[in-house]
Amino acid sequence: MYAVLAGGVGAARFLRGLTAAVDPSDVVAIVNVGDDLTLHGLRICPDLDSITYWLSGVVHPTQQWGRADETHTVATELRRYGHDGWFTLGDRDLATHLHRTERLREGGVLSQVTDEIRRAFGVGVRLVPATDDHLETRIHTVDGRDLHFQEYWVRERAAPDVARITFDGAAAAKPAPGVVEAILAAETVLVAPSNPAVSIDPILAVPGVREALHRTPAPVVGVSPIIGGRVVRGMAHRLLPALGVEVSAAGVAAHYGDLLDGWVLDTTDADQSAVVEAGGTRCVTTPTLMDDIEVAAALARTCLSLAAEVRT
Repeated sequence: MYAVLAGGVGAARFLRGLTAAVDPSDVVAIVNVGDDLTLHGLRICPDLDSITYWLSGVVHPTQQWGRADETHTVATELRRYGHDGWFTLGDRDLATHLHRTERLREGGVLSQVTDEIRRAFGVGVRLVPATDDHLETRIHTVDGRDLHFQEYWVRERAAPDVARITFDGAAAAKPAPGVVEAILAAETVLVAPSNPAVSIDPILAVPGVREALHRTPAPVVGVSPIIGGRVVRGMAHRLLPALGVEVSAAGVAAHYGDLLDGWVLDTTDADQSAVVEAGGTRCVTTPTLMDDIEVAAALARTCLSLAAEVRT
């Protein structure tokens, strides 16, 4: 069994490749929930939904989030009533949020509802939220504002300079059922090429998760989300400096520190391998830009091969 720490489009693309390399039923994805929000009374889980849509083949092909063949009739009508449309919900997407919200209101917990949704979409990978409890990524800007991550990323378009990042509720949160168990029982633990600051760090902020990564007998292998000193997608370059992390493959490896046994770099960053290995982490290079499923599958196989080397 393979456990994957996951969040965002990078993780979705990586998981698609991993499921081409191994049996999807052998994969447990532990997914970030710090991005989740309530809007128009609906509970929205962007990372869980994006990964579900990617793995079920219904993701919007150009946006790489949301549903393909989407319409926005409801969003248009909400603007008629004066609602701010900074976070646009598609009509197909609304059905997912309506189901989730109703089931949570009935007393279901997020991990249960997530499993219902992934089964409804025919996703073989088990998707588990990092926690069923409240966890919210907050962006504190240099100009003194305290923003929900989605306000910073979508409404403000990641324009404000960031002073610090916090995870509201993390200290009191517990890992969702199956999170720690998956890490401890895994043959390999993989850290997807996700934004470290707001996709992986919120997972690690849940008490018990970091400890499980230290306890597991499985090798922990990560993939750099930085290629040639640049992010592939998203705003990690705007956030990593607030953590004191260099925007580089070696910088992210150092940020994860002793959690990692292996680190996979893009061939562009081969010159950073020596720096990473000097820190005690085994390193390999391979193409990591997952523009198609074949590259993603090859990347996944490279990760598993590195894990096997580390294990022996």
